[in-house]
Amino acid sequence: MQPTTPEEMSIISLIINASLPVQVIMLILVIISVLSWTYIISKRIALKRARNQTRDFEDSFWKGGDLTSLHQSIAQNSEQEGPLARIFEAGMDEFLKARRNGVKEVNALLEGPNRAMRATYQRELDAMDSNLNFLASAGSVSPYIGLLGTVWGIMHSFIGLSGTAQATLAAVAPGIAEA
Repeated sequence: MQPTTPEEMSIISLIINASLPVQVIMLILVIISVLSWTYIISKRIALKRARNQTRDFEDSFWKGGDLTSLHQSIAQNSEQEGPLARIFEAGMDEFLKARRNGVKEVNALLEGPNRAMRATYQRELDAMDSNLNFLASAGSVSPYIGLLGTVWGIMHSFIGLSGTAQATLAAVAPGIAEA
């Protein structure tokens, strides 16, 4: 039995020398990993941006100024508004529309803004939840895909054992290394 050289134990040589099913399994796991990290990083950036935008909106809101001027300010800077500002804007739009239509009753005046704010809140929540299903699926499926590669390597070892008269490390080593 010849000793293994460091070149034979490099990750690249192990991937190249692996069987086609194991290479496919490794490729699937790499793709899932890259997609997962892409979603995780983009979600982190989006949540940080939303947190900062919400903090900025709350500072403006609680300064005690006129809500109509705050609404106009948000409408003019629509590309910089955050989730809370969009919820406020939807409610204010409906409130101002109801006032323009001459609605006087308090319950009727507040019903439209409440409905608009709930709908906008749900849209914002859905936007924040995007790609979480993929991350949950990837987290639960990836170990089983990896296990499939391990089982394939062990089966390869047993096939190597079946072709020899005596069970030696040389007969099972390639399959174990692949696993």
